[in-house]
Amino acid sequence: MLRAVLVCLVFVLSSCEKKQGGGEAVGSGSAVVDEYEHEQARFDAERRPDKVIEALAIRPGSRVADVGAGSGLLTVHLARAVAPNGKVVATDVDGTVLGLLAQRLKAAKLDGVVETRVVGADTPGLEPASYDAILLAEVDHYFTDPAAWLREASKALKPGGRIVISNRIYHRAQTMASAKKAGLELLSESTPVTTHFIAVFVVPQPSEPKK
Repeated sequence: MLRAVLVCLVFVLSSCEKKQGGGEAVGSGSAVVDEYEHEQARFDAERRPDKVIEALAIRPGSRVADVGAGSGLLTVHLARAVAPNGKVVATDVDGTVLGLLAQRLKAAKLDGVVETRVVGADTPGLEPASYDAILLAEVDHYFTDPAAWLREASKALKPGGRIVISNRIYHRAQTMASAKKAGLELLSESTPVTTHFIAVFVVPQPSEPKK
């Protein structure tokens, strides 16, 4: 769930010089930014986040939730997509990793677009009828009851909103079964990289009675 946490910690720690002779630690801000950019470039090449943004169908002014946001490798792309007047709510069970996410966003000058939020492991923690899209990237298989979580999360969508799930191919069957059990309808599916799928779900609208 916590994407690239260990890698990010190593980058942050390796970018700062140790204290010497009782003096203040001297860190290289540019080195930290360089490490973030290097990690981001590698992630982007491997995962094609542009395809995730496309699946979410978000634009400037949209409100989107990034569930299990981890250190923010996808969050920065969401923030750019909804800026300047949109909002990303980045959730995670670990407040520490959300601190790393905040550092990444600050380095990218996107911190004003994102709200971080610590939530329970099986609780969406999202306001009802408030989101244009909800993203779950490599996270839905961690839920105790994925179908129940998705059913509850769907209440946070605005009319016409979508839930986008990206995960490794070997989790696909579980994802599809859970979404179906939750009453979600598969709108589209793609495999932009060989290791991962992207599935777009919507809440079915009630049919109008025949006249």
